[in-house]
Amino acid sequence: MYLYHFGIKELPFTLTPNTSYYFALPSHKEALNVLMTALKTGEGFIKVTGEVGTGKTLICRKLLNELPDNFVTAYIPNPYLSPAELRRAVAGELGVQLTDGADQQEFTQRIQQQVIALHQQQKAVVLIIDEAQALPVESIEALRLMTNLETESRKLLQVVLFGQPELDDKLGLPELRQLKQRITFSYTLKLMDSHQVHQYVQHRMRVAGYRGQDLFSPAVCKVLFAASRGTPRVVNVLCHKCLMLAFGEGKSGVDRKHVAMAIKDTEAAHSVASSHWQRLLIAGLVLLSAGALYLAYARYGA
Repeated sequence: MYLYHFGIKELPFTLTPNTSYYFALPSHKEALNVLMTALKTGEGFIKVTGEVGTGKTLICRKLLNELPDNFVTAYIPNPYLSPAELRRAVAGELGVQLTDGADQQEFTQRIQQQVIALHQQQKAVVLIIDEAQALPVESIEALRLMTNLETESRKLLQVVLFGQPELDDKLGLPELRQLKQRITFSYTLKLMDSHQVHQYVQHRMRVAGYRGQDLFSPAVCKVLFAASRGTPRVVNVLCHKCLMLAFGEGKSGVDRKHVAMAIKDTEAAHSVASSHWQRLLIAGLVLLSAGALYLAYARYGA
């Protein structure tokens, strides 16, 4: 595609959450600090929420990679599971064998044996659930029952929930108030500002191997910010299309025309051009009104 043209070794703006492209945005860095602190102090439930495309899965994978060796993790990426399916998935992640007709009692006993055995080895068990807003209400209640295992000083099973804002709505239901009270640490991811978008784009280009002059100028990144509202995933989509367009024209950099075309071709992007013309229209109306007042004053004011 455009790799050779721009002198890069791989596509810099893919949508796959690749931790080698992790950029320590202040919001992402704070979220990881909150997670690490909460897990090391043995808290029960921790929650991280953010809008679609803000990097929750990337932070989730970064956490999995950076947890110390004394943590044993169970990772559930697709949690639209019934209580029985959720229990079986957790058991499988922790290496626990269940019988075909295993019920809540058998699950609790076997998980408890495994978690206690790991605790005796100075191991901490963490269950990490991505896209947690998809958990059915009855499965969330089953999740709460899993975390009843504890010693006098700490929980034997800690849970980290990553989810969209709808997760907060779900946890606000009266039947889930017991679990909501157990969430001791929570963090909401923030979107990037215009300056951070520029830094983010430069970082990904460097990781991909680019060593030339800035392909995306600060002015271009301001337009990218306006179109994406600072959402990393939308920035990635737009930048990929911009590079394709620049390559197609044989250009060595991205200009506003390329961004405008990428915005037009991307449903998730906000129309920058329309708001620009709206501002021009308003300015024009103001000038016309001022002109009309001036003529009226010149004619009748005297």
